[in-house]
Amino acid sequence: MATGTAVDVVMPQMGVSVAEGTITKWLKQEGEQVEADEPLLEISTDKVDTEVPSPGSGTLTQILVQEGETVEVGTKLATIGGDGASGSEPQSPPEPATQAAADEAMAAASEGVGDVAPSSPGAESRVPSDENGKSFVSPVVARIASEHGVDPSQVEGTGRGGRVTKKDMLEFIESGAQAPAPEAPRAPAPAAPAAPKAPPAAAPQAQPAGPGEQFEPVSAMRRGIADHMRRSVDTAAHVTSAIEVDFSKVVAAREKLKKEYQSGYGVNPTYLAFVAKATVETLKDWPYINGELRGDQIVTRQFVNLGIAVALDDGKGLIVPVIKNAQDLNLLGIARAIQDLAARARDKKLMPDDVQGGTFTITNPGGFGTFHGTPIISQPQAAILGTYALVKRAWVVQDELGQDVIAIRPIMNITLTYDHRLVDGAYAGGFLRDLRKRLEDWSETT
Repeated sequence: MATGTAVDVVMPQMGVSVAEGTITKWLKQEGEQVEADEPLLEISTDKVDTEVPSPGSGTLTQILVQEGETVEVGTKLATIGGDGASGSEPQSPPEPATQAAADEAMAAASEGVGDVAPSSPGAESRVPSDENGKSFVSPVVARIASEHGVDPSQVEGTGRGGRVTKKDMLEFIESGAQAPAPEAPRAPAPAAPAAPKAPPAAAPQAQPAGPGEQFEPVSAMRRGIADHMRRSVDTAAHVTSAIEVDFSKVVAAREKLKKEYQSGYGVNPTYLAFVAKATVETLKDWPYINGELRGDQIVTRQFVNLGIAVALDDGKGLIVPVIKNAQDLNLLGIARAIQDLAARARDKKLMPDDVQGGTFTITNPGGFGTFHGTPIISQPQAAILGTYALVKRAWVVQDELGQDVIAIRPIMNITLTYDHRLVDGAYAGGFLRDLRKRLEDWSETT
């Protein structure tokens, strides 16, 4: 048994809006030695999938949250060193008055969460309970159970002490098993006759997979994306404006810089980098686009923390790492930052700070050939820029004599989706006009 000062391992805060995380893999087991900053476990959230380093050195004496379980930020996951009991020994309930905030968060996540229906009388509960009869069901598991009309007490738990994990609940739903509907408790006879109330609508039962169908558990990232997008649509008054931009000068500048950047710095100067640089410069003159509506106050900023949406290679999500203080970077610096963040995002090597603090976002579906779209704003930001496929098109230009002629030019569509509560159409139009001018008049001093 380890002795000395114990170090708690807690679920880290992986983003301002991230409230929970899922343990995907423990890289060390109870009784094994671990060094400070050595990768200890892997977690998944709606923002990032990443490794969590050990906060200290010593023996991993306790693992409190098992693989597949989803818990709130701040929840105690494990103990390193100290006089912790081994995983095989029974655990006594902690005293709430003497626990740190992380332990309180764990209690909130693991104790009963209100409106989960009780099991029918006489049925053997498979979910461990406390002295008050509350089932140890996390908020995430309770939410999934409620959405699918499942009684958690009918699900076989594989977590610590028989707890029902998120994985257990999703597998139960996927199997198409039907939990018996709980019997309503008998109400005392009314003192006087009263008009009968309509019974509440029963939650829909989970339906088994039909022919040719299969279930796939919703990942923490996908659920987070879904919740965040739905919340944004419900919050902001989305409007999208679009422009067409002649990229002739950008194409020429890129061809001139490509060899130098690649051979000298190992950086590919993508068209996205040119758009990002021009966007950052344009935002200085249109602060509401880089702002935020915070209560009854409008927030404007002297800096740009530029989010770059990155699609994951497996096609099962996207993540938005942030280039901090992008206004201080030249074209090479922005191109290098985009390349670095995109690579680390796809390799699951991003750190929590990499996905926090964005003030404006660029998404680039044009990399997949898309020529138009209406992106959803990342709350609480005021706008998001979309860049699309660069295509050669017939374009009207003026020749040396000032006559209109048809020429073939590289054209890109660019959209700005903005929150009309803060940004008016004319304001958004002015921003797009200036952005187009910067790109069409690109020079080495841009």
